[in-house]
Amino acid sequence: MTLRLSRIRRFHFNLPQRIAAGLLALFLLQGLWLTGRQTLTDRDYQFARCGRETWEHPAALAGYYTTCGNIHDGILAYRLAGLPLTLNLLAERALDRFRKPEDRVLQTGGEISTWELRHQLTHVLLLLRLPFLLAGCLLGAGLWWVTRRLYGNLGGYTALALYCFSPPVLKACLAPNLEILAGLGVYGGVYTCIGVAHAMQGPRRKGRSRMVLLTAAFGLAATSHIAALPVVALLGLAAMLWVAEGRRSQVLPVVLIAAAGALLLVFACYGFSADAFSYVFRSAAGFLSVSLDPARRFFSTLSNAATTLAAAASLVLYLGLRRSRYFGNTAPLLCAVVLFLLVLTGTQGAPWLWALPFLLTFIGGVFADAYEGPRGRLALAAAGALVLLQAVFCVLSLPGLL
Repeated sequence: MTLRLSRIRRFHFNLPQRIAAGLLALFLLQGLWLTGRQTLTDRDYQFARCGRETWEHPAALAGYYTTCGNIHDGILAYRLAGLPLTLNLLAERALDRFRKPEDRVLQTGGEISTWELRHQLTHVLLLLRLPFLLAGCLLGAGLWWVTRRLYGNLGGYTALALYCFSPPVLKACLAPNLEILAGLGVYGGVYTCIGVAHAMQGPRRKGRSRMVLLTAAFGLAATSHIAALPVVALLGLAAMLWVAEGRRSQVLPVVLIAAAGALLLVFACYGFSADAFSYVFRSAAGFLSVSLDPARRFFSTLSNAATTLAAAASLVLYLGLRRSRYFGNTAPLLCAVVLFLLVLTGTQGAPWLWALPFLLTFIGGVFADAYEGPRGRLALAAAGALVLLQAVFCVLSLPGLL
């Protein structure tokens, strides 16, 4: 108990944390502003209906897990989309017991469809998007924590500012989808692997909590998109083999245990239904291929121009400055390159979005090295101009995200 209290006391909410919180608040405000101007779509109804069924009655049709069929790519997005509606429905039913009949929110008896909820609950749109907006904020917080720990405050601010004004990330948070959750799982899984590899060099007690966190990160990736599990496992394995000098024989068992735990979490998300769980492996959702098209589309989009310029400048500095070519910068660069080249052939998906946090980590690291160089003020001014340019492009592209 004393150890836990001491850890709580070590948490500080000083100026660096406040600046990061302010940037994340701007990100959340952009998402909420856009959400307030959207309308419900067929995709929203699909995620809401099937997500509610996973919580309320998962055996909707004989032989199928939901009326959407056996969800084979990633069930977590459906569960997160349906959970706020289910909880809100239970709360309104409980409160209706204390209301007059004419004042009750749920006037319909029996089962209430998602279409009826549209008319009886005015905030369905926000409830559907809030879990994904919060996942986007959590990914941004993780990005800042990693970059600040590796590169200092200025490197963390650079990466987080570009993230918070990234139109692709905002768009991914404005509708129920698998990508922002998978991106969080992949990014968290790779850097947790690196943390576990570092913990192998110290006392064993320090590695236990990180092992639990690694299993949870792998589970988040697997339940978000089944193709994300082999991707994060292979990237994490490579990073651990690089870091864990003298302990490399322990790396593969650690990754396999975390992957097995992740599959168990997937099984649990399917309500321990063996048939629905087995369909994940009988589908083509995990098939991957290689293509340059995702990278070409991302870097040629005008709204990503500042991020593209920052990435190009970082690559030039990385190749030109020897002091920038170390593990902390090389690992996110290699992860970003691999993920930008991947395409899903068996189902819809965007691995290039999973690559974006790694790219921003690389940018933050290289610019942090430049800030400490002989022309640090020039590098700081250039980074500030790029962040400002990205913010302008993001604000101008907001109406197109509706």
